[in-house]
Parts: sequence; C-alpha cells; structure tokens
Amino acid sequence: MESLIFIFILLLLAYFSYPLYLWCTVIVIYAYVSDVSLSLIMVFIFFSLFFIIKDLRLSFISKNLVLLIKRKALLPKISSTEKAALEAGTNWVESNFFKAQVDFEAIKNQKITHLSKEEEDFLNNEVNTLCEMSSDWEIFQNRDLSPEIWTYIKENKFFGMIIPKEYGGLGFSATAHSHIIEKLVSRSQVLAITIMVPNSLGPAELILKHGTQKQKDKYLNNLALGREVPCFALTEPNAGSDATSITSSGILFKDENNTIKIKLNFTKRYITLANIATLIGLAFVLKDPDHLLGEKEDLGITFGLINANTKGVDNSKRHDPLNIPFVNSPLDGKDVIIDLGDIIGGQEGIGQGWKMLVESLSIGRGISLPSVSLGGSKLALSVSTYYTSLREQFGLSLSHFEAIEEKIAKIASYTYMLNAARNYTLDAIDAGEKPGVVNSIMKYHATEKFREIINDSMDILGGSAIMRGPNNLLAHAYFALPISITVEGANILTRNLMQFGQGLIKSHPFITKEIQAIEEENIEAFDKAFFSHISLVSHAFAKTVFCFLSRASFVRTKGEFKNYKRKLLWASAQFTLLTNIVLIIVGPALKKRENLSGRFGDILSYCYLITATLREFDNNPKEENKALVDYFCLYAFNEIQKAFEDIISNIGVLKIFLPILRLNPIALKAKDSLNNTIVTNLKKEEHLNALCKNIFISKDKKDRLHLMQEAFILNKKYDKHFKEIKKSVKEGKLKKDTMNNILEEAHQKEMINASSLRAMKRAYKMKQEVISVDSFKVKEYKANK
Repeated sequence: MESLIFIFILLLLAYFSYPLYLWCTVIVIYAYVSDVSLSLIMVFIFFSLFFIIKDLRLSFISKNLVLLIKRKALLPKISSTEKAALEAGTNWVESNFFKAQVDFEAIKNQKITHLSKEEEDFLNNEVNTLCEMSSDWEIFQNRDLSPEIWTYIKENKFFGMIIPKEYGGLGFSATAHSHIIEKLVSRSQVLAITIMVPNSLGPAELILKHGTQKQKDKYLNNLALGREVPCFALTEPNAGSDATSITSSGILFKDENNTIKIKLNFTKRYITLANIATLIGLAFVLKDPDHLLGEKEDLGITFGLINANTKGVDNSKRHDPLNIPFVNSPLDGKDVIIDLGDIIGGQEGIGQGWKMLVESLSIGRGISLPSVSLGGSKLALSVSTYYTSLREQFGLSLSHFEAIEEKIAKIASYTYMLNAARNYTLDAIDAGEKPGVVNSIMKYHATEKFREIINDSMDILGGSAIMRGPNNLLAHAYFALPISITVEGANILTRNLMQFGQGLIKSHPFITKEIQAIEEENIEAFDKAFFSHISLVSHAFAKTVFCFLSRASFVRTKGEFKNYKRKLLWASAQFTLLTNIVLIIVGPALKKRENLSGRFGDILSYCYLITATLREFDNNPKEENKALVDYFCLYAFNEIQKAFEDIISNIGVLKIFLPILRLNPIALKAKDSLNNTIVTNLKKEEHLNALCKNIFISKDKKDRLHLMQEAFILNKKYDKHFKEIKKSVKEGKLKKDTMNNILEEAHQKEMINASSLRAMKRAYKMKQEVISVDSFKVKEYKANK
C-alpha cells in the first residue's frame, strides 16, 4: 500500500511539474520510512546534488550530454531550407498538442472574423452575377471561359482580392477570400481555379510582401484591374514538391553598355494561366560566375518578374489536366534577358526565393484549396440529399436505406467539420497568425475528405452521376479531384513529411532550442531546454496515466461535449508522451521513418480538426448539429486510437504496451443509429440550407440545382399524400397506372382536391426531371468535349 501511495505522489509531482529538489525530498523521506539503509540514502543525496545545484549540473551533466549528443548525432540537423520554413510561420494552437495541453479558454476566445458590409455586398452581388453568367457545361464545351466572363472578372477586380485598396485592389480579408472561392466552386471548378490562382501564391502576393516600392507602384494596380494577368513559374520536370531542386538558371553578365543583366534559361511545367499571362513570376537559381556582385558564385533561389512578350519566352502550349479546361501550360525560356531591378525585392531579394516561397504558401494551403473542397462538399451534400429523397427503389426513397444513410451521414459530418476547420483557421489568419503546420493539415484533410465525399456521392447517385451533361453537377468535380490532391505539395508528401515532420521541429517547445544550443555549444541554454524537456515528458506520462485510468473524467471543462474535450486532452497527453519516447528510440532517423511520421501527423491533424469542430458548436450551438459533432468526433478519436496502435506496433520495444492500449481505447466508432438521426435532420430544409450555406443556386428555374431544391421541397410537402395514394393502389382502391392517371382517379374519387392534384402532378414531374439523365444525338455526342 505504501508503494502505491509513493507512486501516486510521484505521479502528482510529475503532473504538476514540481521542481527536482521536491522529488528528491519525497524519495528520501520514502526511503527513510521504508528502512532503506542510511548509507544508500546518503549516496542518493550526493548524486542528487549534481542535478539540483545548477553549477554542478552544467559542469558535470549538461556539458557531457552536449558532447555526447553532438558526437553521436542523436538529434536531427536542421538544414538552411528547413530553417527558412521554420522561421516563416507562427506557432498557434497546434503547439499545445506537443505540450500535453489543450487551452480551451484560448480556443473559445479566438476572435471570430465577420464579413464586412462591403465583402457581403460583393459576395451577394458581383459573385452571384458572375455565377449566373457561368455555365460549367458550356465552359467545358468551349474549353474556356467566355469573353464576357473574362471581361467581368477583370473589370470587377476578382484578380485583386488580396491587393490592398491603396493599390486599386479589393483588400478583402482571408474569410471573404474563402467565401468567394467557396461560392464560385459550387458553380464551376474552372471558374474558381481561374480566380483562385492569381490571389494565391504568385506575383501579386510576392510583390506585396517582398517587392520594392517601385515594383508595387508599377504592377499592383494593373494586376488588381486585370490589365496584367499573372502566373507563377516554380515547378519543373525534376522539381515538383521538392522546390529547392529547381535547375532553371539565371547568369549575371554585363551587356555592351557595361550594365549588369541576368540571362535566364528555364523549363517549367504545370503553370496555371501561363498561356495567357502577361506577367510571369519566375523561380530560378541565380549564379555569378564572374563575381560581378561579390565573391559568392551560387547566389541561391531568386524570384524575378518577366514580361511574357520578352524575347526567348515560349508560353504558346497548353497542358490538358484531366480534361479540366482551366489554363495550365508549360513555360520555356531560352536566353531571356532581364534587369537586376526585375528581381522581386531588387538586389536585396537575391537568394531570398525559398524564404519568400515558404512565407507565401499559406494562402493556397490554408485558404484556397480548403475553400474549393468545402464548396464542393456543400454542393455534393445538397445534390446527394435532394437526389436520395426523390429517387425511389423498391417503393422507398433511397434515403431510407441504411447503406445510403451511412454515406450521407459521413458526407454531412465531414462537411460540418470542414466548415468548422475553415472558420477556425481563417479566424487565426485574419488575426495575423501564419500557422504553417495547420495550413498543411488543412490542405491535406480538406482535399482528402472531399475525395471521400465526392466518391461517396458518385456511389449514391449511381448511373445519374456517371452520365455527363449539363444536368450532372458532380462529374466535373470528380474529374478535378486529383488536381487538388496534387498541387501545393502532393498529399503523400504533406502527410508523411510535412504535418508532423515540420510540426515536431517548429511546434515542439524544446527540440529546436536544444538543437540550436548544441550547434552553438551553449551549455546553459541546453541545460534549461533539456531539463524542461524531461519535465514535460514526466508531466505527459503522469497525465496519460491519470487520463487512462479515469478516462479523463477528472478534467474540468465547460460547455457542451465535455466528454470529447476530456478525450482531446487525453489524446494530447498521449501524443506528447509517445512523440518523445519514439524520438528517444528512433532518434534523427524519425525524419526518414515516413510511415511513423504520417501516423503522428494523423493524430496531430485529428486533434486540430476535433478542436475546430467543438469550437464551431460552442460558437453556434444548434440541436441538429449535435449528431454531426458526435459522428465526426467519434470517427476522429477512433482514427487517433488506430494511429497510436499502429505506431506502437511498429516500434519493437513498445509492442508490449499494445494490449494495454487496446484494453481502454480513447473511443470507438459511431453507432449506426447516429446515421439515421443525421439523415432525418437533413430532411429539415432550414438545417440543410444552414449546412450548405453560401453555395450558389441560380434564380433560373431550369437550372439543375434550383430544380432539385424545388422538387425536394414540393415532394416533401406532399409526401403524406403520395403515401396515401400508394397505399390506396396496394389496397385496390385505385388502379395501377401511370402516376398522373392515378392522381386523376384519386381526384375523381375526392381523395385529393384540385389544388393538391395540380401540385402533386407538378411535384411528380419535377421528381422525374431530377432523376433523368442527359442524352445526345450522335452528332452532338461526337462534338462534346
């Protein structure tokens, strides 16, 4: 019993991170009352002094640890490119997961960004007008946006959303940017991509953040007004996600006037808008073989600005990205001459390209691609819900089948989560944060969850989703899926290298400090970081034990879903503990253990997504959304549990803990009954509209989504009447016939009145139109693109 009390006291000391001298005091007292020999106690006290007294610890322990770690290379080295990436962003909420913490108060107090009146007006007017002008089917058939659409985009500054008003742009918030892309993509992916790219990584953002005042004055207004169409040329045949491997070169030389110039040679590919661009932002390696600027020859990755009409530039070709007709092209240059003043940032921008790049990736990863996925998800949820309510098999609407309910419930809960995560991330970005790790999480999970959503929606709609035509609202989104998965860092790379790999170095409270201290041989700095690190591990161990034994019931939380908030803290503590244990066991090789890194990334990601989901409900608590929160949290905690198990299974010495881990899992998957609750709630029009808020629905009654919505509402209104009619047919009170004839007979027998007859005929006709598919005459079919 005394031993258990002693262990409990030690766990308390660790949990509350009490100082080392208190630990030693408790151990000595326990040893004394346990009749341990006085000589052993004195030996323990003697050695303890080397840890407690700072000067002794620095001289005898920390100094030798630094030498040992350096000699054995026990900590990973940070390259210059990694340092630039780490310095580019800020640590945000994700850093708490590396500290066995969840700061619910800070999460709750994160300022919510609301659209300004100007942004709301733009979203409800210019964006709606642009959507109304656009037909996704016609864009595909014409392989381009119409001239009228191009003109409208430019005249209304759609290319200048991120450019401040002082330079003629719209100066919109990240939240407005996201809502605009979200609505556009619900109408046409090509339309959204075309507007998204100039407002993402490219000349406008790079000039705005890093350009000289002369460059800002020269280009930003023209970019905002569409007089200049930009593209950004980074990717090459042998440099994709590993952008530091580019071989495009710029050689410094003096022309006949003795002026220093740059001769560029480059081969780029996958460059969006390159074929129609007037201004090219180019990434290249600048070299100074004649030492015109100094002794250094290789000056590093540099970004330059090139007029597309410059001699030697070839942007005449087009790629065909899975038949999605947005402008994407190869871009070549042979002996292209530019001035030093064309380097972004002028001479100060030489060699700063990688730093500029990692500082600018947040828009694509954190704003643009998640917005595309969210808009597409909301569209898929709307279409799937409408269709399954209207389409019948075996006399029942599809929405009554459990297998369909399972798919719809997943689509709805993922959509709710994506919206929650989008809102939370953008609130941080608009508040000035640059959460690089979270942006990677958003890029990966938004696109991957959208992949699941669109695949499930295609399964649900069956043949209706397969037949292309103006009435198929999902086929083109399905075609475009791999594009989002691949761009801005392929998802395989993002999951297995970036989320946890970047997060471990950037967000861990002590590893970077330890590495820097070792590199600088700063013994005092290392001592402070190392022993704080040990304190963190002991704290995480104690918290994990207490959470495991009590299922985190001791954790105090506020608001709804207290159980999930407790489990989130449990997962955070276990994540912190396992991260540090694996780091000790695997060491620097953890960077190369991509599967392990991917599983740690899954845990980190789902902790963030759960956080965002719970915050969204706390900020907007609606009864119908409870089931969605339940579904996603149970799913995400189950994924976290599986990741923990997979990590332990792949670390030999840890396998003995696997049965213990499985004995008391953090969570199990949601029960099937939850699916029915979610689908039943979706039949409430106001709930579905709230979930799918901000997708575009045309005012044109012939528009497919408009028709589906109206058919859904009207058939729901007369659902009881139709059931009574079907029952009467079964009972022989009405003859089996076409629905219109049955309804006429029912009216004649005064089972329905004239008003209901007209409405039910219309409802049935609309239902048939919704479940119909496109077909073409052979000549038309062969002309389709």
